[in-house]
Amino acid sequence: MKEKWVVAAKKADFNAIGEKFGIDPVTARLIRNRDIIGDENIRLYLYGKLSDLPDPHLLKDADKAARILQKKIMEGARIRVIGDYDIDGVTATYILIRCLNSLGARADTYIPDRVLDGYGIHDHLVQRAYEDGIDTILTCDNGIAAAEEIRKAKEAGLTVVVTDHHEVPVRETDGGKRFILPPADAVVNPRQADCLYPNKNICGAVVAWKVMQVLYETMGRDPKELLELVDIAAIATVGDVMDLVDENRIIVREGLKRLPQTDNIGLAALIRACGLQDSRITAYHIGFVLGPCINASGRIDTARRSLALLTAENRQEADRIAGELTDLNESRKALTEAGKEEAVRLVEEGTLKEDRVLVVYLPDCHESIAGIIAGRLREKYYRPVFVLTPGENGVKGSGRSIEGYSMFEEMSRCAELLDQFGGHPMAAGLSMKRSNVVRFRKKLNELCTLTEEQLTPKITIDVPMPVSYATPELIGQLTLLEPFGKANPKPVFAQKNLRFRNMKIVGRTRNAVRMTAEDERGYQVDAVYFGDAEAFVEKAARSPLHVIYYPEINRWQGMEKLQITITNYV
Repeated sequence: MKEKWVVAAKKADFNAIGEKFGIDPVTARLIRNRDIIGDENIRLYLYGKLSDLPDPHLLKDADKAARILQKKIMEGARIRVIGDYDIDGVTATYILIRCLNSLGARADTYIPDRVLDGYGIHDHLVQRAYEDGIDTILTCDNGIAAAEEIRKAKEAGLTVVVTDHHEVPVRETDGGKRFILPPADAVVNPRQADCLYPNKNICGAVVAWKVMQVLYETMGRDPKELLELVDIAAIATVGDVMDLVDENRIIVREGLKRLPQTDNIGLAALIRACGLQDSRITAYHIGFVLGPCINASGRIDTARRSLALLTAENRQEADRIAGELTDLNESRKALTEAGKEEAVRLVEEGTLKEDRVLVVYLPDCHESIAGIIAGRLREKYYRPVFVLTPGENGVKGSGRSIEGYSMFEEMSRCAELLDQFGGHPMAAGLSMKRSNVVRFRKKLNELCTLTEEQLTPKITIDVPMPVSYATPELIGQLTLLEPFGKANPKPVFAQKNLRFRNMKIVGRTRNAVRMTAEDERGYQVDAVYFGDAEAFVEKAARSPLHVIYYPEINRWQGMEKLQITITNYV
């Protein structure tokens, strides 16, 4: 795929910043490239602590929700937590039930089944709660788009408290945009226009965590007790692909510190099952090792299995469930690969490839992996992608987007074709009648304003830096910038005219090259490339390459050696 390489050109006195904070000017430049400006913001970026997090009372309705829950707990009323089947929903459910139980609440949980129930609150879940003698429904990671269902719950006499973080539904009217809030007794969601909470981009589990902090304070308990749940909040933040900036970055950094010594028996078992017990756990491991195992149960089994892991009371039980989750994740990987291959075939062999927004219908694909396949297609074709699969009453689907294209806004413009939809600018879920798929594809593309430039992946180089400048000291400083992830990417360095010697293709699938890189002055450093190994070797054997790379210390069998990992080349 054609790429556009550009060099970040943001200005600052990097030497002065370096001297003030005791960091290399290169590190100072990396911080500026992430739009961290001003001494206090730089301090928070480098050294922010949990005490720097915003006051949870700033969340609109947080105090109101706490007062309602306090009253229900004191009355002995039955509370049901209704969560979601993804990693954010499972962890949010765990946070709520653990805290409610510790406060003496009569509480239980229900995580909807992806296939049988669908996302969020539905009429049958309201009816079931009523029949079970539930007094109060407390949602997490859902509810903001369930106005009609919550209206029916209220008519049935139930109390409803919503905690969510998804976009508030909006409808275009002649008078402009109209936001539609559910008629719940309290709605806690930082995305409400009149919510004063400064971070609009926290995940559902963090919203739940914050509400519980307010509830603890309301009931005379020290809310600092809940700081021990920061590892769970960190897993949710990375797993739900939140921007790793400001508060989110602090939560993840502190959570990663706690993970190796987590007091959650189930989480510790999953860390062992994934072979990470002796590793330095990073955001990468949450996103691509631990997180997928937690998500796997909600995709191809039941998310209640992942909740059971987090609530496990002994090591034997936890180890058993952790093993089941890792096995489920292996099955999910195989299903995903088969679905991706079929989707690519449909794009390549038909007219879909001409579209700026891909809408791919996979009739034989399990709906639970549609989002993953959409993400893979986005990576391959760099355009917004919706992957649709059969549902009980039509089709269901998931979308993954690129910068410059808000899925939620674009779906809002096609609302008449959809039965349900919701999500973020970068990811979304939807359902519709099978007969509307062609019209949906056509309208999305007719409305799409993405230009050729926007459809060309852009790689922003932080620093054009000779590989010889990548010393162990500088590499050590780069850890100050962690955790890396969405909105806080791994630094990108580049150098022209590197030659490669001693190239050797390695790996079970022969997808890696180990070699020696040499610059024009003769400086040599170990290097590795992952990808199409044969194509890399063929090109590198003919001429020097311009490369994008990241320097690191390779630790192997007690030895430490500097190396660069090459990610792109021309």
